[in-house]
Amino acid sequence: MSNDECPPLGDSFESFLENEGIRDEVYGEAIKRVIAWQLDEARKASDLSKTAMADAMNTSRSQVERVLDPENVAVSLDVLNRAALAVGKRLKVELVDRI
Repeated sequence: MSNDECPPLGDSFESFLENEGIRDEVYGEAIKRVIAWQLDEARKASDLSKTAMADAMNTSRSQVERVLDPENVAVSLDVLNRAALAVGKRLKVELVDRI
């Protein structure tokens, strides 16, 4: 039986998350993981140490560790913006309609 012949087993993953009441939490964590990864990749591409990044952000190395920690979602937009500028990027935030 090919994939084309298999009927779906249930609703979409989106519906599953919504039904479980964890959609917003999962989205928040996913967004932070992507931002942390992008910042770390940009930091590495710029050959910037975490200490140098902290200096550029006018903060501590431990704050940089929190920014780059994909599981730490409690990071302010100001700190994310300073991190982006430190690696030569710009932070873009936008509101979109809920699905």
